[in-house]
Amino acid sequence: MVELPSWAVVAPKRVEHIARVVVLVEQWAIARGVSAAEADRWRRAALLHDALRDAEPDVLARYAPRGTWPARLWHGPAAAGAARADGERDQGVLDAVTYHSIGCAKWDDAGRMLYLADWLEPGRTHERALLDALAERVPQDPAGVLREVAARRLGWIIHRHRPLARETWEFWNSIAAAGLSSPS
Repeated sequence: MVELPSWAVVAPKRVEHIARVVVLVEQWAIARGVSAAEADRWRRAALLHDALRDAEPDVLARYAPRGTWPARLWHGPAAAGAARADGERDQGVLDAVTYHSIGCAKWDDAGRMLYLADWLEPGRTHERALLDALAERVPQDPAGVLREVAARRLGWIIHRHRPLARETWEFWNSIAAAGLSSPS
């Protein structure tokens, strides 16, 4: 099982989700042949991303201002704030945790892999065969899978007539533009 930081506030089901996300990024790191240091960054981001998902607003407020995001997304910035207070200094890991629910144009691979693993982890039951196929493609085509996953996630938000955060459309524009410039 995963060892969460002492400040984490998570229900048992959430711990299971976090564990599945950690396993997925570890598998991708091995399959992609990334360095041990880079694999550790991905693992830390996965471990921290929902560490405050089940915390009450007063706990979240200790670590991050609410800002303009909906309350259901506040746990990312708060977890990043708690991780920073606990000694995490890698800005890529902190950005991955902060923006894991909405996307971020300035992400490095820690953020991109977390975004994918959080959506594709095997505990999600909707469209399971499709998610499995996408997860299997990540090591060979991370950019292509990222575009597909982002398009699906954004489509879900738009279909429900929810507003897109500025960071979300900047994220989409950055990955869509990269897809336009890559060879077909």
